[in-house]
Amino acid sequence: MGRWTGQWIARLALSAAMALLWAAPGRVMAQAVAAQQPVAGAAVAIANRLSDLAAEESPALRGEALAAFAVIEQFYAARGFAPVWSDATRVQVLLDAVRDSVDDGLTPADYHFTQLVRMVNELAQPATTDYQRAEFDILMTEAAIRLGYHLGFGKVDPVTLNSGWNLERHIPGFDPVVEIQKALTSPDLAARIRDERPTLPLYLALRRELARFNAIALRGGWRAIAPGAALKPGVSDPRVPVLRERLAITGDLSEADATAAASSADPNVYDEPLVAAVLEFQRRMGLATDGVVGAGTLAQLNIPVEQRIRTLRVNLDRCRVLLFDLPPQFVVVNIASQQVYVAKDGKLEWNSRAQVGKEYRQTPEYRSEINYLVLNPTWTVPPGIIKNDILPAAKRDAESITRKGLRVIDSAGRDVEPSSVDWSRFSTGNIPYTLRQDPGPTNALGRVKFMFPNPYAVYLHDTPSKSLFEKNDRLTSSGCVRVERPFELAEILLNDPVKWSRANIDAAIQAGKLQNVTLPQRVPILLVYWTAWVDGSGALNFRPDVYGRDARWSKGLDEPFRFRTTPIASAR
Repeated sequence: MGRWTGQWIARLALSAAMALLWAAPGRVMAQAVAAQQPVAGAAVAIANRLSDLAAEESPALRGEALAAFAVIEQFYAARGFAPVWSDATRVQVLLDAVRDSVDDGLTPADYHFTQLVRMVNELAQPATTDYQRAEFDILMTEAAIRLGYHLGFGKVDPVTLNSGWNLERHIPGFDPVVEIQKALTSPDLAARIRDERPTLPLYLALRRELARFNAIALRGGWRAIAPGAALKPGVSDPRVPVLRERLAITGDLSEADATAAASSADPNVYDEPLVAAVLEFQRRMGLATDGVVGAGTLAQLNIPVEQRIRTLRVNLDRCRVLLFDLPPQFVVVNIASQQVYVAKDGKLEWNSRAQVGKEYRQTPEYRSEINYLVLNPTWTVPPGIIKNDILPAAKRDAESITRKGLRVIDSAGRDVEPSSVDWSRFSTGNIPYTLRQDPGPTNALGRVKFMFPNPYAVYLHDTPSKSLFEKNDRLTSSGCVRVERPFELAEILLNDPVKWSRANIDAAIQAGKLQNVTLPQRVPILLVYWTAWVDGSGALNFRPDVYGRDARWSKGLDEPFRFRTTPIASAR
């Protein structure tokens, strides 16, 4: 039931039948149309119907599976089987919330919307029975549980996509029956439902963008721009009006500029306002900002609105899965955008470009806490790199190890000449030697690394390969995250302007001595994969699904409702 907690006043009205009225297109309205009946009669009907359902192998009402039946049964028993949905306003609130779940990228069908609409219409008839009221009450409760669960925890269970996922939720003292009772009897049910979803700006901004793109889709989306020679500033091309129309739809080009160009002497000219719009579009897509509409920019322009909506839905669900129990300050690595951020008090305090894992050596999604830094680190080559990079070269020429700046160290800690080892006898990275690179400017980890516990031997670090940060595609590492401005990040995390000012950090690095520095306070770090987000200027950014993870998550959004395979547990 997510975050349905708090001091709520239980308030149950006596039962009344419900009728469905459409006050406006797409607007559900419910109102009482029958006389009150004794609570005892309604309770008996609910108890009997639950008893019948309990005998079924897979409990269902009107063909709608009751995924939460075990909890529903306990919930009603704890309240003496008294009805919950006897107040027309509260029925209206939940039906509206279910209908509006599309704004969160969810699917109203997951919450029995069509069936509930039919049942409300039935309850408006004079011959409504206690049996019908009981079924309606039970299915409404099931819908509320499902909706709260998805808003609070996300729909897709990431463990089904990656068995190494460690971002499951743990809530101390969680009792679903108690939480459901608190939620469904809240004096302000609408506010309680709103509070289920994440409240961080990232989520709310993506939600607004989804609504905007849904509206664009309803208006027909945008036309594809025909292929052809690259469009450069100043050229005249019959495709330019379509480009102008396309960028006006998504707000990159103002309506005033679009109108002015359309009424100009030659609307086919690629003019300065359109160049500015293309530059903004390229920036939002993470493309080279050259103002030229070449093949890469054209491909991004021609992605249909439906695909963009799918991406927004996937990333909203990722937010629901990830954005919980976060302190005022934390570090985020967005693998898809190849950037590192420091968030503080709900705002982005700092960001830097990053290099992340190649497609075949992907950086994992993980949550941990940075607990210390290493200045002037050594680099111990991990088994995977030994197998894939070091051994093939060493088998041809043992001195390639020395040229890479590596030392070969045996189990007794003694240096071994690379040429004295028969490297051909090793087929895996688990060799009886340690390959280590000493501190220095050419060390693979640069001059600082940021350590956090994880099973992948992944961390953040500096790099001597600075030129790679200038690339738009920075899938260049073996899984770790290379940070463009690591000393700035170190200063932020150490948070000690006296002992660890930037000048003191630089001095310690110049001394060349390996030094472990414990942070004054552990800082949470999330290695995540967001392919859509809204930046500090309010602009919606998209990035390619470089690891193919969106496609798998998207498939999960279309699957039937189910609770997580990893249960919601007590304290960590």
